[in-house]
Amino acid sequence: MKNLLPGKEVPNLIIPTTKGIEYNLAESIPENFNLVIFYRGLHCPVCKKYLEELNEEIDDFYDLGVNVICISANNKELALKTVEEWDVPDIHIGYGMSIEEARKWDLYISKGIKESEPEYFFEPALFLVRPDDTLYSASIQSMPFARPKFNELKKSISFVLKNDYPARGES
Repeated sequence: MKNLLPGKEVPNLIIPTTKGIEYNLAESIPENFNLVIFYRGLHCPVCKKYLEELNEEIDDFYDLGVNVICISANNKELALKTVEEWDVPDIHIGYGMSIEEARKWDLYISKGIKESEPEYFFEPALFLVRPDDTLYSASIQSMPFARPKFNELKKSISFVLKNDYPARGES
């Protein structure tokens, strides 16, 4: 692993969304950060809860100058079903990311163990990416739980911005 290092450019990311637009990380120029969240997919109840929590706090991220995209390997049909069944109307949901592309982001890959799970899918991760497409921070999980809490993340982003705190882990 270790394709990604803080301060280095992240992989190219162009993905369709359920809102009918194509999300292109290189063209998303936030005031401060892009928040890229990878989630397991419709089959994951932990993802449902996590993204619904994000939806409740999405305006706070925008107020911090943070653009947000949430991405899974689900196909378009499953992604649209996610939007219908989950309370996530204010979140951009990207879909169709290949396992090969997920590996470029150092995501852990799992093989489905239940009938309701896809054959392969990626585990959750959260990345803060600067407007110049360099990585600021990463949280990559090998399981569906123990994800960063959004309240803590917002406080951390505020601290980083106030104190011009540099990216860490670059060595």
